[in-house]
Amino acid sequence: MKRMLINATQAEELRVAIVDGQTLYDIDIEQPSKEQKKSNIYKGRITRLEPSLEAAFVDYGAERHGFLPLKEISRDYFQAGVDPNKAGIRELLREGQEVVVQVDKDERGNKGAALTTFISLAGRYMVLMPNSPTAGGVSRRIEGEDRAELKRAMDALNIPDDMGVIIRTAGVGRDAEELQWDLDYLLAVWRAIAEAALSKPAPFLIYQESRLIIRALRDYLRNDIGEILVDTEEMYNDARQFIEQVMPHNLRKLKHYTDDIPLFNRFQIESQIENAYERTVRLPSGGALVIDQTEALTAIDVNSARATKGGDIEETAFQTNLEAADEVARQLRLRDLGGLVVIDFIDMSSSKHQRAVEERLQAALKYDRARVQIGRISRFGLLEMSRQRLRTSLGEASQIVCPRCEGHGRMRSIESLSLSIIRVAEEHAMKENTGQVLVQAPVEIANFLLNEKRSALREIETRHDAPIIIVADEQLQTPHYEVTRLRENELGEESSKPSYQRGTPRKLPVHALTKAQLNIPPAPAVTRVAPPRPAPVREEREEAPAQPAAPAPAPAPAPSTGGGVVGFLKRLFGAALDPAPAKPERTAAAGQGEGRGNRNERPRRERGEGKGGNGQAQPKQERQEKQDKQDKAQQQGRNG
Repeated sequence: MKRMLINATQAEELRVAIVDGQTLYDIDIEQPSKEQKKSNIYKGRITRLEPSLEAAFVDYGAERHGFLPLKEISRDYFQAGVDPNKAGIRELLREGQEVVVQVDKDERGNKGAALTTFISLAGRYMVLMPNSPTAGGVSRRIEGEDRAELKRAMDALNIPDDMGVIIRTAGVGRDAEELQWDLDYLLAVWRAIAEAALSKPAPFLIYQESRLIIRALRDYLRNDIGEILVDTEEMYNDARQFIEQVMPHNLRKLKHYTDDIPLFNRFQIESQIENAYERTVRLPSGGALVIDQTEALTAIDVNSARATKGGDIEETAFQTNLEAADEVARQLRLRDLGGLVVIDFIDMSSSKHQRAVEERLQAALKYDRARVQIGRISRFGLLEMSRQRLRTSLGEASQIVCPRCEGHGRMRSIESLSLSIIRVAEEHAMKENTGQVLVQAPVEIANFLLNEKRSALREIETRHDAPIIIVADEQLQTPHYEVTRLRENELGEESSKPSYQRGTPRKLPVHALTKAQLNIPPAPAVTRVAPPRPAPVREEREEAPAQPAAPAPAPAPAPSTGGGVVGFLKRLFGAALDPAPAKPERTAAAGQGEGRGNRNERPRRERGEGKGGNGQAQPKQERQEKQDKQDKAQQQGRNG
């Protein structure tokens, strides 16, 4: 039985784990000191337009400005009377213009956050896209009869014409009443966001993505999870309150863990979590994976090591690669490694074995929440794949760059570094008007220079008539050192001191820390939004057809307003309250997904979800007639 374990005993770290028996299936860690901005909604101001990148830089309240590509900007923000297919970004937008943006990708390294104006709000059963009317449908992961049932249920939903909805995999087995409840809640959230966006000028935080415990219950809780264990009373109460509001039928699964044995130790997953931080991962047969992250990609090397599972070298390589395929999929999920991934499998001469390893990896990644694209094993034994980055990886969230090697993983030896210092010192001594060369180095380097390389230093001093002073600085560690050139007119009282008194004291500068440096996140304008009514209570059932509910009555229409960010949000706010009049059928033109200001394809690419059929946004009546014809044809086929 799968369980969800929520560990909150330490205030500095909240951990949520999914276990199957005593095997760690997934892990998510949240640290309050490291704010994650992904999915947060801000009101920002365009500070710079860059035609060479076809993008805008937006000040949304963070230290580093966000990156907003032109294709992620809604046409509602474009200047009136300008053709977006012919004009450049400087004609379409203006500096100082206010925009409502959502963080699509968190900051990484020196890169600012990637932003979008196409908002998406994730609910329990669906994702609401308030300003993407042509995007929507059912997740591509839902197939067969479940997909047909959800399409019939969607026809009964009261979806505003100016908005799009994608049914998530959690919506399988839900009827129209439950889906409508989730939609009404998301519309209430969007209504609060639209009102808050008009309340004050940019930049400020409008809406913050839910905390980890809420996201975990919303995104991970499925029918196959039989138990939810929480080890603190405060988190238990928060989880209980959320489940009572959103999914009351799952309340029986929630339990407060009160045993003396720590929760994660009880299920023996602490060691598995620690392995997720290691560079090397052992395989059951004796082989190993070596995982290295670089700026461009993640490299995974498969080693046979002590593996002797097969009868010959080909069979051993094949069996080790099969084990590696399963473990690679697991490690990608646990560490949440995103971007490009290159796997160096053990060489196999049989193409049949290569296809089997590819299929094994494909099957192991089938239930990964991230969107994954897998290539084929090349003639060099390499397999290339890409994985969607759902959140900050485990290493980036919990680790820092080594202050000694500065992330290289290796350091120069004492001998090599000492010779480099001698060359730098001689370069300074060669310059005119050099009165002294001061070398401050770690103790080991200083000992090597003053003993093994004493004659070399003496020759440099004699040749260039410039004394070289070696100072062993206990505050320095290999490979750090300092070489300073003092001119003759700079020689004073300091240079006449004994060498053991010339170590430069290093004190941390005292600065007045800003709010951002203290990691105190700003309070969002929209906090807790209560559902408009209690969630429908329904017992879990399997293979039960969904009963469509009658559409909710449409509220009184609200007048639409003009352009600009204020008019844009007022129009969207009106759409959240009242569906617009019926419009003629819209079709997706060829290549429309790549056009400016259009996001028809993006939600499906990002979430691995999308609409079925031929990609057209058909009216509900036409979709219903088409479905009825298909059902009738299937019935006739069974009768025949």
